[in-house]
Amino acid sequence: MGLCHAKPIEIPETQFEGELISEEDHPKSSNNQRPKTPEFPFYSPSPLPSAFKNSPANSSVTSTPLRFFKRPFPPPSPAKHIRALLARRHGSIKPNEASIPEGSECDIGLDKNFGFSKMFDSHYELGDEVGRGHFGYTCYAKGKKGSLKGQDVAVKVIPKAQMTTAIAIEDVRREVKILRALTGHKNLVQFYEAYEDADNVYVVMELCKGGELLDRILARGGKYTEEDAKPIMVQILNVVAYCHLQGVVHRDLKPENFLFTSREENSPLKAIDFGLSDYVKPDERLNDIVGSAYYVAPEVLHRSYGTEADMWSIGVIAYILLCGSRPFWARTESGIF
Repeated sequence: MGLCHAKPIEIPETQFEGELISEEDHPKSSNNQRPKTPEFPFYSPSPLPSAFKNSPANSSVTSTPLRFFKRPFPPPSPAKHIRALLARRHGSIKPNEASIPEGSECDIGLDKNFGFSKMFDSHYELGDEVGRGHFGYTCYAKGKKGSLKGQDVAVKVIPKAQMTTAIAIEDVRREVKILRALTGHKNLVQFYEAYEDADNVYVVMELCKGGELLDRILARGGKYTEEDAKPIMVQILNVVAYCHLQGVVHRDLKPENFLFTSREENSPLKAIDFGLSDYVKPDERLNDIVGSAYYVAPEVLHRSYGTEADMWSIGVIAYILLCGSRPFWARTESGIF
């Protein structure tokens, strides 16, 4: 990644760990004060040979806009905004259009029956909310009977009211399918079961109590030594290699999507959030733009990529671990590209 030349992380005196904010809430820059959360551009010419043709993939998986947190890193940018900015740059939409439509299907007539068990309430007692995204939220829960009786678990709740397109419904099906297929790896969050009722889909998973990798970075003052970063990177590479061997590309690798199982210093690290993941064949190229802006590979923006897109994201994570900052700079979102 080159020399560490980005701005060091500034640890705020007060962290708002779970407070959601909008883009309008971000600190504004002035003549005498730098913004507290500068945004970092990462765009560079694609390393792929120019001989690559456009992706044969015909799917158009919508992105899941991600959480905004008051943290020293700028918040992730939804892929929807990435597409909008690229479209404006190439003149395909008017400047005042904010986003690219993700689908035009009407909610009427959509089949929202997933075939999952409808016995969630009899098996689990839902607790407090611990996180929220654009299409769902995650809660603590405790098993009431069965093999998980008395055990704490995490439950991702996805409201069916948010599934307004056939694509959105298929995204949920695919996420559960991928979690079910991959579960069992020591560095991947354990999947237990999926349930549904008339209003929601419930994805029951292992509860990781050690916090995010990003939290550990901040607790260390923004830097890891090479020796300390090594076991972290080994675990990340192991689980991503496993996913790739199973034909799955994650597409949203970042410190927020790795959780420690406990607060212990040597706690195992687990990959989470496969909502943007997809299957890809060795000879296939994906063409949909998804992910978090500061970790997205140039190939993704060029709409021709496979599992190597995850490797770019891993490189950004390694840079952050060692240098305490992102490798890319910008004061505005447009500067990212």
